Amino acid sequence: MDHLKLIPDKLSVEEVSDLVLDSRCGAVSVFVGITRDSFDGKKVVRLEYEAYDSMALKAMQSICDDVRDKWPAVHSIAMYHRLGCVPVKEASVVIAVSSPHRVDSLEAVSYC
Repeated sequence: MDHLKLIPDKLSVEEVSDLVLDSRCGAVSVFVGITRDSFDGKKVVRLEYEAYDSMALKAMQSICDDVRDKWPAVHSIAMYHRLGCVPVKEASVVIAVSSPHRVDSLEAVSYC
């Protein structure tokens, strides 16, 4: 199952990772993309994201479809992306992938 969401609120890593928990899976791999305080030697105080929701969700679903083609053992994928202002040290994206074994979930979350 795929859980895809664009939200203006602060992301919860626990909430996203809980979406992919399943008794058949022995692995959950999580990636958290965070706003850092510099880019190319310049100070960063925040990132701002905006999206055409239906197009962004379609692109996210396409990534999930690719993951399922490459790693058929993947059980669930959750991909939440924040919109609006994301200050330094806060998450812009949280991706969680579950599978019976860790190799599939680790490779899949890296692909996302």
